Amino acid sequence: MGILMLGEARQHTMQAHERRLLFRGLERPSELFANLGPNWFATIMGTGIIATAGATLPVQFPALHAVATLFWGGASVLLVLLAASTVLHWTRHHDTARSHHRHPVMAHFYGAPPMALLTVGAGTLLLGRDVLGEQLALGIDAVLWTLGTLLGLASAFAVPYLQFTRHTVTAADAFGGWLMPVVPPMVSASTGALLLPYLPDGEARQLMLAACYSMFGLSLLASLLIIPLVWQRLAVHKDLAAAAVPTLWIVLGPLGQSITAANLLASNAHHAVSGTLLHALEAFGVLYGVPVLGFALLWAAFAAAITFRTARSGLPFSLAWWSFTFPVGTCVTGLSGLAAHTGLGTFTVMAAVGYVLLLAAWLVVAARTFRGSVIEGTLFQAAPAQAAIAQPATP
Repeated sequence: MGILMLGEARQHTMQAHERRLLFRGLERPSELFANLGPNWFATIMGTGIIATAGATLPVQFPALHAVATLFWGGASVLLVLLAASTVLHWTRHHDTARSHHRHPVMAHFYGAPPMALLTVGAGTLLLGRDVLGEQLALGIDAVLWTLGTLLGLASAFAVPYLQFTRHTVTAADAFGGWLMPVVPPMVSASTGALLLPYLPDGEARQLMLAACYSMFGLSLLASLLIIPLVWQRLAVHKDLAAAAVPTLWIVLGPLGQSITAANLLASNAHHAVSGTLLHALEAFGVLYGVPVLGFALLWAAFAAAITFRTARSGLPFSLAWWSFTFPVGTCVTGLSGLAAHTGLGTFTVMAAVGYVLLLAAWLVVAARTFRGSVIEGTLFQAAPAQAAIAQPATP
């Protein structure tokens, strides 16, 4: 009799879940915060980059500005909601929250929160000033840039340190996510360039310019150490697990962001330096950006081919799909910078085409994320399959 009653109770629970319109897969609303990881901040990065890429696109028209502003607003709302949810997660599920940095895969996604802050901050200065006023927008960006930069520098040190000393990994575990904690300083370099005109004239601007180039070098050299490991992983150990394939696109992040940083810093360097040094920095933006763009296009071809090949047999959806957005967006902003400094129409066309592809990718990923989170609620459940990202696929 007891077993029968238990079975009936479970059936009633399942029927209640089926009748529920939202969060169908969750037993209780509190489960929304039980397994919240730092990888959720990739949704803000992927949404915010559409705003900043649209604001800096070489071809501008009123509808584009409106769309970009809308995406900035969406990213801002997401940032507030996720920040509050993260506080609740750490308060109510402290042990789970502490376990993230010990996980050899999840730990790397601590690079996402600082990049989310920096992306929303840049969008606030570029687009939010038309809504909030320049002074308020500048103040918000300054706060978000400072917080994002401090958190980004912390992630660039702490996560690799944990990998060096505590995480158990092999060469077969390398994947694009290893780049996540070292890319934030490059985003700080790019977005810091936008703040140069607003700093006091003199040493303050020169110090900011030097700090941005230092973070540029920090992130670039660290990325140049990691990208060969991902290449070796593919060449020696062959196919990634299907769940990890989207992370191949993360490699475009430091490539596109470094092109963006080199050209944004060059565009704003005249606020801090002049003469020969200024001309050298302007030339560096192009001399660095064009060759790196070549490799970025090669890697994009590899990533696309492997993604389509994997999709034929099944590409499981996860938050890793947001790798299709932000890294591509950095290439769009990089192309916009090259178009501005070279005047070549080809770069303008490439940036416009890249922006259209970015919008298409966002629509697909955002729709799948909305279904998996708000409708089904499955993305809020524990995901032990995340560990498979670091494992080689079975031949």
